[in-house]
Amino acid sequence: MRKAGCGGACRGAAARLDLTAMHRLPHRAILSLTGPDTLALLERTVTHTVGDWTDGEMRYGALLTPQGKVIADYLALRTGEGVLVDVHEDAAEDLLKRLKLFRLRAAVEIVRDETLAAGISAEGAADPRSAKLPKRVIAPAATMQDALPGWDALSIAAGVPEWGRDYRAAEVFPTDINMDLMAGIDYRKGCFVGQEVASRMKRKGLIRKRTVRLRGAALAAGAEVRAGEAGLLGVVTSVAGTGEGLALIRTDRFAKSIATRQPVTVNETPAEIEGAPWLIAEVKAHLEAPASESGQ
Repeated sequence: MRKAGCGGACRGAAARLDLTAMHRLPHRAILSLTGPDTLALLERTVTHTVGDWTDGEMRYGALLTPQGKVIADYLALRTGEGVLVDVHEDAAEDLLKRLKLFRLRAAVEIVRDETLAAGISAEGAADPRSAKLPKRVIAPAATMQDALPGWDALSIAAGVPEWGRDYRAAEVFPTDINMDLMAGIDYRKGCFVGQEVASRMKRKGLIRKRTVRLRGAALAAGAEVRAGEAGLLGVVTSVAGTGEGLALIRTDRFAKSIATRQPVTVNETPAEIEGAPWLIAEVKAHLEAPASESGQ
């Protein structure tokens, strides 16, 4: 298990960005929520808190199924008029429809704003998912430069999975994509759709599936991540450049592979999983837990 670090991919991608201008991000759409009940609607439906939300601050969240899986995750920007939601373009219409359904009689107008676009700029808001990612903006599309090249390399190097690339609607739980590690879930808020399942998974203490960074010479999206007698650990979800990628793995099986000194492979070629501090702590917890609790 390699120690955590942004590495050359992150530094190289960042070096190519001219943040004196706004660069448009690919495959994003903007939903606009306005009206006096906007925050009340979000408070009772989505995963992130709306308390103490200042204008210009961006928050990460998602709308879940009642079974606790992610329908769509997004970045939301508080404005003087309401909230702007930056979501993958393929998830936008579904999210729009569901928010309107949950609106009931609340005084909230929800529309897709085709004049706005998501981008990055030195003058933007901090991306709550990772300090390694550039600041983000929502602004008129006409004011932005062409679609940003190399976004996948940048987000993969930062260890941030994304809807449309690493997962799609109703495929993953929030902890599968590390939303709890990226300020995407407030377990203390009153309620949100899917809260019961999400909270129960949190209370159990031992998270069994996580998205991790890995390196290897034979990485390919969809390839199996294996480790000798520990068997199938998971699947590579995305790859950028040469030898950098993300994978959704079983952390209990990864812990077993470490305990039994079984090397990790992808396509029968050595691979190395990044030892982020949170992953090291969770692997240790699995190793110290009784077999009935750790899933081993």
